[in-house]
Amino acid sequence: MKKKKTSKIKKTLNNDNHQRQSTIKFTIATLIVIIISFVCCYFISPLIDKINFGLDLQGGFEVLYEVKPLKEEDTLTQDMLYSTYQAILKRIDVLGVSEPEITIEGDDRIRVKLAGITNAEDARDTISSTAVLSFRDYNDNLLMTSDVLGGQAKVTTDEYGRPAVSLKIKDTETFYEVTKKVKNMTNNIMVIWLDYDEETDSYQKEKTKCGTSESHCLSGATVDRAFASDVIIQGNFTKEEATYLVELINSGALPTKLTEISSRTVEASFGSDSLNKTLIAGIIGIALVIILMTIIYRFSGLIASFGLILYTFTSFGIFYLINGVLTLPGIAAMILGIGMAVDANVISFERIKENLLIGKSLKEAYEEGNKSSFTSIIDANVTTIIAAIIMFIIGESSVKGFATMLIINIIVTVIVMVYLIKYLLKFFVKTGIFDNHLGLFIGLNKKKIKKSKEIIIPYEKLNFVRHKSKFIAITVILFIIGIISFIITGANYGVDFSGGTSITINSSENINEAKQFLEDKNYHIEKYITNDKETNITLSEVLDKDEINELTKTLKDDYNLDSNIYVVSKVVKQELVKNAIKSLLIASIGIIIYVAIRFRFNYAISGIIALIHDVAFTFLFFAIFKIQINSIFIAGILTIIGYSINDTIVTFDIIRENYKTKYKNNITNQEDLDNLVNISIRRTLFRTILTTLTTIIPVIILMIFGSREILTFNISLLVGFIAGVYSSIFISNMIWLSLEKKRITKPKKQDDDDEIQELKVRGINC
Repeated sequence: MKKKKTSKIKKTLNNDNHQRQSTIKFTIATLIVIIISFVCCYFISPLIDKINFGLDLQGGFEVLYEVKPLKEEDTLTQDMLYSTYQAILKRIDVLGVSEPEITIEGDDRIRVKLAGITNAEDARDTISSTAVLSFRDYNDNLLMTSDVLGGQAKVTTDEYGRPAVSLKIKDTETFYEVTKKVKNMTNNIMVIWLDYDEETDSYQKEKTKCGTSESHCLSGATVDRAFASDVIIQGNFTKEEATYLVELINSGALPTKLTEISSRTVEASFGSDSLNKTLIAGIIGIALVIILMTIIYRFSGLIASFGLILYTFTSFGIFYLINGVLTLPGIAAMILGIGMAVDANVISFERIKENLLIGKSLKEAYEEGNKSSFTSIIDANVTTIIAAIIMFIIGESSVKGFATMLIINIIVTVIVMVYLIKYLLKFFVKTGIFDNHLGLFIGLNKKKIKKSKEIIIPYEKLNFVRHKSKFIAITVILFIIGIISFIITGANYGVDFSGGTSITINSSENINEAKQFLEDKNYHIEKYITNDKETNITLSEVLDKDEINELTKTLKDDYNLDSNIYVVSKVVKQELVKNAIKSLLIASIGIIIYVAIRFRFNYAISGIIALIHDVAFTFLFFAIFKIQINSIFIAGILTIIGYSINDTIVTFDIIRENYKTKYKNNITNQEDLDNLVNISIRRTLFRTILTTLTTIIPVIILMIFGSREILTFNISLLVGFIAGVYSSIFISNMIWLSLEKKRITKPKKQDDDDEIQELKVRGINC
C-alpha cells in the first residue's frame, strides 16, 4: 500500500512539475511574442520614413522620352541609348535629386522619375537640353561645333569682374582658321549658341536678349583678329547662372534627341495627402483583420495576428534593404498581401479543426493539419507569384512597383506565416496547456467533436452540383447584359488608354474659373468630374512641356490651386494597350502550365475559364458603371488572376485529395463524381469565404480612407475578388466536373494485339 501511495505521489509531483514547466515555457514564449510585436509596432514608423517614396507619395516629376538619333538617316543603337542614359544621369546630378529613378524601357525609351523635385520646369530643361555648343556667324551659318573644345568648362570672371564661362580650345588650328575668316566679314561677329534651333533661333532677332536666360544665344563677340586661345563666354550672368551653365556643358552633349511622349507632375501636397490617407487605411485594415482572426480562432488567431505584424515589418524592411521606391500601388500590394498572408493560416487552421472534429488529439491534429495544408498553400502562392513576375517583367512604372512589393509579400508570407508561425504554434501545442481547452486554442466547440475515421463534411444539406445549370445561367445572363451595355455605350478609358492630358486639382474652389481658363485656351474638355475634395479634368490634347509649365504656373499663381498633370501621347497609349494584352496572356499561359503540371490538364482548363470569367466580369462591371479604366487597372486584373486561381487551387487540392483517398483514384460513375465535387466544395466553403473577407476588408478600407489615385485599383480588386469567390465555388468546379465526366465515360480504345486471345489446341477446343 505504501509503495502504491508513494508511486501516486511521485506521479502527481511529476505531473505538477511538468505542468509548472509548461506554464513557464508558455509564459516566456508569450512574453517574447508580445515584446517582438511591440518592437515591430514601435519601429515600423521610423522604418517607413527611411524608405524612398515615389513621386506619388511626396510629389515630383516623371517623364518618358522617346530616343532618336541626332541625324534622321542614322539608326539608334544600344550604345547610343546607354550613352544617353549616362548623360541624363549626369544632368540629374546637377539638379541635386537624392534618389532619381532612370530606367531604359524597350529599345528606344527612357523613363525618368524625380521624386521630391520642386521645379519641374527646370528639371525638364536640364534633362532634355541637348547641351550642344555651336559657333555661328552673324547670319546664323555654322562655323564650328563643340568638337573644337577640350577639357572642362570653368566659371571665371570677365575684364569687369562679372561672372563668365571659360571654354578650353582643343583644336587650335581649326579655331584659328575660323576666327581669321570671321574677322574679315562685314559683320565680324562670332555667336556662341547652346542648343541652337534652326526653326526658331536667329541672332539678328535675339541679339538684344543674347546672354540672358530668355535666349539660347550665350554670347555674340566681335572678332577683330585671328586667335587660337581659350574662349570666355561673357553675358549678363549671375554666379548661379554661370555655375549652372558650366555644369550643363560639362555633363556632355546628348548623343540623341529626346522627345517627351508622356509626363506627370505631382504637387508635394498631393503626395503627402496620399501617403497619410493610405497609411491610415492600412492601419485600420490590419486592425480589423486582427480582430476578426482573434474572434474566430482565439489564441491561434492572436498568434496569426502576431505573424501579420511581423510580416508587415519584414516586408517593409526588405523593401528598405533593396533600396526600393515605395509608391501608392506598392502600399496597396502590401495591404493586399495581408489577406493573402492570412489565407495561409486559415487553410492550416481549418485542416487542424477538421482533424480535431473526428476526435484526434491536439498534437495529432496539429501535425496532420499542417502537413495536409502545405501543398495547398505553396500551390496557391506559386500561381500568384507567376502573375507578379509577369507584371514585373512586362509592366512599367507603377505596375512594376506593385509587382515588386507583391513578390516580396509572397516570399515573406511563406517564410513568416507558413514556417515561423507554424513552429511557434507547435511550441505552444507541445506545452499541453491547450489539450483540454480547444475552444481557447482554435475556437472549436467540444460538443461538435465526433469519433470518426473520416473527415466530417459540413453543410450536408448544400448540393452545389444539383444547381449547377442555374449558376451557369446566372453567369451567362449577367455577361449578356454587360456585353450589350458595352457595345451600346463603350467603356470609360483613362488617358492611359485614350491619350491626352489628365489634370487633377486638389480643391473645388475657383474651379469654375480654372475651367474657363482651359476653355479660353481652346482646349477640348472630354471629362469633367468634381466633388468637395478634388476635381479631375481630362483634355483630348496632348500638352507639350511649355503648355504644361504654363498651365501649372497659372493654376498656382492665379487660382491658388495645386495640380497633378498627367500626359500620355498616342504612341504610349498604343504601347500600354499592347503590353496589357500581352501581360494577361502570358500570365494566363504561365498559370495553365503550372496547374497542368501539378494537377491535370482538365484542372488547368477549368481554372483558366474561371479566370476569364473573373476578368471579363470585372471589365464589364467597369464598362456598365463607367468607372475609369487606366494602367493601374491592369495591375488589379493581374492580381485578380493570381488571387482567383489561389482560391480555385485550394478546392482543386481537396478534390484531388478526396479522389485519391476516398475513391482510390478510381471513379467510374457520375454519382460518385458529383458527390466528390459536393464534399470538396463543402470542406473549403468556409475557408474560401473567410479568406476572401480578410482580403476584401483592407480593400474596402482603402476605398473609404485611401487615396483617390488607387481608387480604380481597389474597385477592380473588390469586384474581381467577389467574382473570384463565385467562380471558385460555382464555375471552376462545375467545369472540371463536366470535363472529368467526359474523361471517365470516354470509351477506351484497345489495340487488337492487347486483347486476350483464347489459346486453341487441336483435339481439345478445336
